Amino acid sequence: MSRIDQALARSRIAPAEARLLLRHVLGRSHAWLAAHGEEAMSEEQSGRFAELVSRRAQGEPIAHLVGWREFYGRSFAVTPEVLIPRPETELLVDLAIARLAGSRGNVAAPAILDLGTGSGCLGITLALEIPAARVTAAEVSPAALELARSNARALAAPLRLVESDWFSALADGRFELVVANPPYIAENDPHLLQGDLRFEPQLALASGADGLAAIRRIVAQAPQHLEAGGWLMVEHGYDQAEAVAALMRAAGFAAIEQRRDLAGILRICAAQRGGGA
Repeated sequence: MSRIDQALARSRIAPAEARLLLRHVLGRSHAWLAAHGEEAMSEEQSGRFAELVSRRAQGEPIAHLVGWREFYGRSFAVTPEVLIPRPETELLVDLAIARLAGSRGNVAAPAILDLGTGSGCLGITLALEIPAARVTAAEVSPAALELARSNARALAAPLRLVESDWFSALADGRFELVVANPPYIAENDPHLLQGDLRFEPQLALASGADGLAAIRRIVAQAPQHLEAGGWLMVEHGYDQAEAVAALMRAAGFAAIEQRRDLAGILRICAAQRGGGA
């Protein structure tokens, strides 16, 4: 039998990742692991840890190996059927809360739509962070929709889940806010064959020759689903800020805002629908 500290030292992957995998195998906290380095592991535990380390060394995402990823302080179940939640997507939540707070006096119970919800991390988080909101989450993949439903149950989030190809099943819906983290990578981008992206659904990653096919569709259709003064907020690729802003201007949106991620890259584009019917 090997000790915990020995197993970690032999892992040959990033130390933080090794500790997370071992915590998963042992069902223990980070603090417990740090205090019990000399404790022996069973043969079963050692074998399971070695298997997970090997899979991680071959590039399989940590989120798939442990079955969850944290987003906005909550744990969301994750499978290969959905995009793994990323820290930069939390910017959408922050901006949505800020903009809705500014209009709270006019709209007591804002209607929010999360397009392409995947694991449900965006829609569920907004439903929990803005309790008065009426949140709808749309997803075209039945498997992803079922996972989002499971996450909503686990987190006791009050929201409506709809199987829909973007706005297709929401013909009569009108919202104060539409948020989306759509696919935005070009179909021939070599990054799709590298790292974690190899293990994630292409449907959630790639979108046309320039990566903007889904965003074009969302921006073009969003005005008819937004109330006057409502907001559209979209996450996009590192080099797409100018193109997305141009699409929003062409669709008649005003008050276009952009937000940078922690690396200083423009990552979010938000715009407000003007008045009128």
